[in-house]
Amino acid sequence: MISATQLRAARALLGLDQRALAALSGVSLPTIQRMEASAGDVRGSIATLTKIVDALETAGVELIGNDRASHGRGRGVRLKDPA
Repeated sequence: MISATQLRAARALLGLDQRALAALSGVSLPTIQRMEASAGDVRGSIATLTKIVDALETAGVELIGNDRASHGRGRGVRLKDPA
């Protein structure tokens, strides 16, 4: 699962605007906009989410799940637990 905040951050790390991510992933611009505007985890079909995650990973971003270790190398950011 990917959160809206994580989606926006991944796009920002790559220097992509929403239109560019839509083109890379084959997902419509309104879908990207809706997903980024949502609260919490992004909702959508598995096929759509897979396209977006694959595009981000191919472009060079490692998406790290909550309580998961990073397996890649390179710089990145991670949100701290708010507790």
